[in-house]
Amino acid sequence: MEKIRFLALGGLDEEGKNLSIIEIDDEIYVIEAGIKYPRTEQLGVEIVIPDMSYLKKNKKRVKAVFITQGHDDVMGALPYLIREVNAPIYTTPLIALMIEDMLKENRIKNATIFRIKRDSRFKIDSRQCISFGVTHSIPDSFGIAIDTDQGYIVHASEFMIDFNIQSRGFTTDVANISEIGKKGVFLLTAESVYAKREGFTSPNHRVGRRLERAFEATDNRILVTLYEQNIFRLIEVIEMAQKFGRKVYFYGDTQRRLLTHLDKLNYFRMPKGLEVKHADFKNDAEKIVVIVSDVGPNVFRKMARIAMGEDQIIDIRETDSVIVASPEVPGTEAEAGLMVNELYKDGVAVTSMSYKEVFAMHASIEDLKMMISLLKPKYYVPVKGDYQNLVANASVAIDMGISAANIVILDNGQVAEFQDGRLKSTSEIIKLEDVLIDGKDHLDTSGLVLRDRQILATDGAIIVGVVINNRTKEVLGGPDIQSRGVIYLKDADNIMKEVGTLLENTISKLVKEKKYSNIDARNDARDLISKYIFKQTGKRPMILPVIIEIHV
Repeated sequence: MEKIRFLALGGLDEEGKNLSIIEIDDEIYVIEAGIKYPRTEQLGVEIVIPDMSYLKKNKKRVKAVFITQGHDDVMGALPYLIREVNAPIYTTPLIALMIEDMLKENRIKNATIFRIKRDSRFKIDSRQCISFGVTHSIPDSFGIAIDTDQGYIVHASEFMIDFNIQSRGFTTDVANISEIGKKGVFLLTAESVYAKREGFTSPNHRVGRRLERAFEATDNRILVTLYEQNIFRLIEVIEMAQKFGRKVYFYGDTQRRLLTHLDKLNYFRMPKGLEVKHADFKNDAEKIVVIVSDVGPNVFRKMARIAMGEDQIIDIRETDSVIVASPEVPGTEAEAGLMVNELYKDGVAVTSMSYKEVFAMHASIEDLKMMISLLKPKYYVPVKGDYQNLVANASVAIDMGISAANIVILDNGQVAEFQDGRLKSTSEIIKLEDVLIDGKDHLDTSGLVLRDRQILATDGAIIVGVVINNRTKEVLGGPDIQSRGVIYLKDADNIMKEVGTLLENTISKLVKEKKYSNIDARNDARDLISKYIFKQTGKRPMILPVIIEIHV
């Protein structure tokens, strides 16, 4: 029988950064490659991506990368993955267009993308695969089933059940999922984000009634914040604007480009005459809906910038109404709070849609039960969510009759190994480090750069420098001391003088002992000055001794 291994490089005991690996003998199948947004204390970090060292080491074994939907937590790290492991990408037509846009922005030209239908059967080499459509906030989302000699391994992606959805790109293919279940499912992985929510997610994902109340309350301009890749909510806003006879203006280009992709695939067509182009937008227009969208915390930063009067296109007015249709998610709380605060300062009417009232399109308890009931897996692995949610997901599976011994809760890097149709071990752990991205570059995974930033932010820095004779080591100039963010210099003359004296004395001591080297002198002085400053101020600033040696 085939040897099966499952592990995740991200997405377990966290929200975002999803990347799962299925190994069948020597074949590796990668499912998703997402990012997450940094914690507030991770200064200067823009995104966090999975550690892909394991895949880089085994890149010749990687047969495929499945991207199951178009959100950043699922495909945001794809450019970094493709640079390391240029394996073929399998995805649906809309997601393929979004990936092409992303790869173009990142100047990656050699990627291979295979377009598959949401509900299709295809082979990768001799391996049979089945895709099945699921309902999520972006069209063309799908789950994937990979055949083995022990049954299918199924990744259900992110989903919810809503039988009232008629749009072709959003429907769930229940019949296809049921057929996979009848053929036999060895292992099922399912998301855990809403595993503690009772009932079905539907209809709490819809915002139509809330939008309608906000639209009825004003005849003036309305601004709506949206997550860029939440197409379901975007369509709700456009349809409401059309119902109330309002024009629509897209503040950014990315979401408008997504609508062009939807039009191309016949998923949704922007009503004629509804859109106001950039060249025709006027800031004093009233019967208009301005859509402000971006990814993650950027949507809140963008709206906050408008609220603070720092935008060149839109001037906020007291008569405006702002609908925050992008509920805060982990990693965005600070930016969301700042934005709302600035909006209230402007005196505008603010309608916020809390994540407690308006659900994201993830699987609640009854959604999970339906998926488990249709697929009837032998083994079950909760993925995507904090540890408490993974445990809650496991409890749902137990309620559905799956034995506790067949439910596997893992940590990132922990390998579940199956042999002869049984779980053999979960003892192997692959060491992983979060990869922090600052701009286009990786920060060191050791965390030294981040630690230095935290020191500078909290305790400041002291730079102390001298110029000495290269031959005699006699001090020719200085010491010169610069302090930033530590203490007010005019109130600390004695402390600063002592800092300079410590550097001079360190140099003299090492010269006298015939142990002088530039680097040793700087290191010894740094230690002495750090201890002195902490004793005097209670702070631990970054100490930067500089010794310049010149020939005389």
